[in-house]
Amino acid sequence: MAIPEVDGTRQHNFAILNFTRKMAIIGGTAYTGEIKKGIFSVLNFILPHQKNVLSMHCSANVGKDGDTAIFFGLSGTGKTTLSSDPHRGLIGDDEHGWSEDSVFNFEGGCYAKVINLSKEQEPQIYDAIKFGSLLENVGFKENSSEPDYADGSKTENTRVSYPIDYIDNAVKPSRGGTPKNIFFLTADAFGVLPPISKLTPAQASYHFISGYTAKVAGTEAGITEPVSAFSACFGAPFMPLHPGKYADMLSKKIRKHDVKVWLVNTGWSGGSYGEGSRIKLKYTRAMIHAALDGELDNVDYETHEVFGLAMPTTCPNVPSEILSPRNTWADKSAYDHKANVLAGKFVDNFKKFEDGVSEEIVNAAPRVQAKV
Repeated sequence: MAIPEVDGTRQHNFAILNFTRKMAIIGGTAYTGEIKKGIFSVLNFILPHQKNVLSMHCSANVGKDGDTAIFFGLSGTGKTTLSSDPHRGLIGDDEHGWSEDSVFNFEGGCYAKVINLSKEQEPQIYDAIKFGSLLENVGFKENSSEPDYADGSKTENTRVSYPIDYIDNAVKPSRGGTPKNIFFLTADAFGVLPPISKLTPAQASYHFISGYTAKVAGTEAGITEPVSAFSACFGAPFMPLHPGKYADMLSKKIRKHDVKVWLVNTGWSGGSYGEGSRIKLKYTRAMIHAALDGELDNVDYETHEVFGLAMPTTCPNVPSEILSPRNTWADKSAYDHKANVLAGKFVDNFKKFEDGVSEEIVNAAPRVQAKV
């Protein structure tokens, strides 16, 4: 443990990188992910700065026709779960580079959350836990050596680490072509954002720089109720360069290759956390499959009044009534208020980035209604 007043750290746990001496020091923590995130931070400096490769905190998979998709998202948003798709080959689940003509994985393995893991909900991750996998902070069922995935007594942030080839349909080598679809995942605990919406290039840059989700119990020590969280480029602690550098590289690639970008809310619907319910995983999977298969290209869209997001009015295998979040709330005025509160948080957070981005991106911000 560090002593902050003696060692000059912010708290007792720490992860320190010295690029000049090529040294990393990690201590005071029971979360082994900081080891891989330390090297990820190094790559986030070297690749964009020296190699003209966009480094990304994302998962990636590829379809049978060779169409690559990437998934950005912070812990708890479903990045690992949604990229582990039995119908698509897994390139990797957390850290990738995007070069001139390919997306490639850094890690050679996966580091997945396992709290309340079940074979029914997440069969690929469940089946990957075998000899050679490492379980972290997972307890055992009473009087047995069988893991108890419902046990959150140590932490809700229980994990498993396993080699990429423990996933049956892992791609070898771990790379794919230029992405056709990008998904920004957010677990909106306020129940405001639509379950899926299509972004313009300017909106894509805005939401990439914002990197919004809600921290809920289990993502960090001391979090018991949801709070809004913004992490630039969906990985601010690991990004040594200015967020504008990564956003500019992403924007140029999106425009050059005409990539479709989607904002997917894996969080709450029908009310905020504690009142509404979490959007069903099967619906989220169906929406992502529809986007990947082009089934949302020619449907009607409506525009979210506050966030300006294009929301499909229909989607195969998904009840139409959940596609517009306001419709799922019994109290529409309560929804309007919550939407404006969240919009205000977006606007306040983005102020520190406004000087470094174009007017087009600034104008992609949500519109806070004057009545609030």
